[in-house]
Amino acid sequence: MQATIDGIRLHWREAGHGPRVVVFVHAFPLDGSMWEDQLRRLPRRWRLLAPDLRGFGMTREGGALEPLTMERFADDLALWLEHLGVDRVTLCGLSMGGYVSFAFWRRYRERVHALVLCDTRASTDSAEGREARHALAARVRKEGAQVVAEAMIPRLLAPATRQGHPDLEQRLRGIIESQPAESIARAAEGMASREESTPLLPEIDVPVLVIVGAEDAAATVEEARRMRDAIPDARLVEIPGAAHLPNLEQPAAFDTALVHFLEAIE
Repeated sequence: MQATIDGIRLHWREAGHGPRVVVFVHAFPLDGSMWEDQLRRLPRRWRLLAPDLRGFGMTREGGALEPLTMERFADDLALWLEHLGVDRVTLCGLSMGGYVSFAFWRRYRERVHALVLCDTRASTDSAEGREARHALAARVRKEGAQVVAEAMIPRLLAPATRQGHPDLEQRLRGIIESQPAESIARAAEGMASREESTPLLPEIDVPVLVIVGAEDAAATVEEARRMRDAIPDARLVEIPGAAHLPNLEQPAAFDTALVHFLEAIE
């Protein structure tokens, strides 16, 4: 489905229906297709929405290109939800999608029913991390999206996933290489400049589920536990056999954790 939102043609996938709305916010440098298994498998009594963020997937930009900050993504989501007539949502953001969820909470907290924070961090990057993101942006502008796939896929998937599910690795490679190089670069720069969200954690007064792959080296179990401990009404699920993309690596375990949480907050 598509709609014109603030000068862009925003594309999203949708399944189910009902008063409870769950918005799945994708990771970098992927798009909303990473949530297709969840839209296909989860109960239809919830309205499930998976947008392609600005510049990714089928959501293309026109005119002058703006910085792809987490706040820009959050504002797009807010305008899109207004277009759909949706007042409050459960946001489920993975990695960069978690950064976008924090930005959305910062700007539109009255519209958040609950949060699902997957393989993400509340903290900003270290100086070295920011330098690495800017270096990646420069390289992808020069060499194209395929260099990002080569660099990132070994970090996204657990070794057992890569060995046992080469089809998933190929699927991810196809998604990454289909993204515009300039969108990847601008989003990398946007993540490098993102605001610190750790001070927000004690203020989050809605139910929160933190999910983390037990083998995630990018957003570690220790960081997930710190978020769980800092948020007043938070629970944590650690998913064995997964690294940075548990919804794809261990979809049954991920879906079970998510469904139990959504049922508990109905």
